[in-house]
Order: sequence, then structure tokens, then C-alpha cells
Amino acid sequence: MKEPIKHSVIPIYLVGVVWLVHAALLPLYQPVHFILCAMESFVAFLLGKAIFPDQLAAPAGNQNASAGNQNTGTSNTTPAANPEVEALLAERQRVLSEMRRLNHAIEDPSLSAHIDHLELVTAKILDHVAEHPQKLPQIRRFLDYYLPTTLKLLNAYDRMDDAGVSGNNINATKEKVERMMDTISAAFDKQLDALFGEEALDISTDITVMENLLAQEGFRNASDESGLHL
Repeated sequence: MKEPIKHSVIPIYLVGVVWLVHAALLPLYQPVHFILCAMESFVAFLLGKAIFPDQLAAPAGNQNASAGNQNTGTSNTTPAANPEVEALLAERQRVLSEMRRLNHAIEDPSLSAHIDHLELVTAKILDHVAEHPQKLPQIRRFLDYYLPTTLKLLNAYDRMDDAGVSGNNINATKEKVERMMDTISAAFDKQLDALFGEEALDISTDITVMENLLAQEGFRNASDESGLHL
């Protein structure tokens, strides 16, 4: 599709000026006078075209977009990313990668199942907070202590297991780590559950309000055998 052209009107104005000047200062009552004026007009038109050439007209969409940007004072640039969210996503990648490495290295099936669970819950926690950065303070202790300490314990287990020997210190430490996994998994689950505290409260409030409104309309809870079942 050809681009629209904005024709300059200046050459036409110059032609008009030539005829006005010629009519005011020179005679226009013989054919030769009109021919001479026409030639002068043609020269003026060509000069006008050379000095004020036609230009490509901006598409209407671009003009509207430019006007919108000028009116609102905004540009089409992407909003700046949240550095805390970027750091959280980088930590997510690092932690999950380390959990997968440990899970591959540790052969104990029970401990491996715990690591699978921890990896899944950790991903859900960090993804949820990345989508709701205002909840970052709620997982500060999780990020600063529980998560790195868990990885430290699993790395210690991996090193001792990789030693390939049995001993009082090695066996006792490995057993302590194995016993701690149930508690750690429960703590991770509790952290994930806590992130939905506000949503749960809102839903509970909505349910209470709806129950009261339904009761006013003559409806009762389905569990109430004397009422109307919905």
C-alpha cells in the first residue's frame, strides 16, 4: 500500500500571487498578456515545488499515538522491573537447581521424596510472592534462615553419604537430618499456607455475608435439615 503524500499548497499560492501582481501592474487585455502570465505562473509553480516539496503524511494511527503520548506525558517504554522480584526469581532458580542436584546425588528413597516435596512447595512459595511482591516480608525468615539451613543440612548429608564409610558421627548426623525432614516439610507447608491467610479471610467474610443475606431471604444452610436445601 502506498504511503499517503501531503501535497504542499505553497506553489499554488505563488501562482495566485503572480496573477494578482500581473493584473495590478501589467495589462491583461490581449492574448499575449495571458500567455506571458501563464508562463510566469508555471515558472513560479516549479520554483515553489522545488523550494517546498511534497512530504509523506504520517499515518493516522501514529499521529493518534503521538498525541496520546503528548497528552498523557507517557511513553511506550516498558515499566521498570522490580529489583526485589528479580532477586527473588534469581534465588528461586539457584535454590531449585541445588535441590535437584542434591536429590539426584542422595540415594535414600525416603529423603529423596522429602526433597521432591520441598522443591515443589518452595517453587509455589516463591512464585506466589513474585506475583504478589507486597508479601515479601512474610517470607523473609523463610528466605534468610529456613531455606538456606535446609540446604546446608542436605549438603552435609550428601557429603557424609558420599564418604562411603560408617561411623558414629556420620551415622548419627545422617539420622538427625532424616528425622528433621518431617518437621522441615511441615514448616514449608505452613509457610505456603500462611501466604493465603488474607485471601482465606476475605472468602470467609464473603461467605458469612452471603449466609446472612440468604437467611434474610428465607434460605438456610444445606446442612440444616429443617431449612431449604440449595
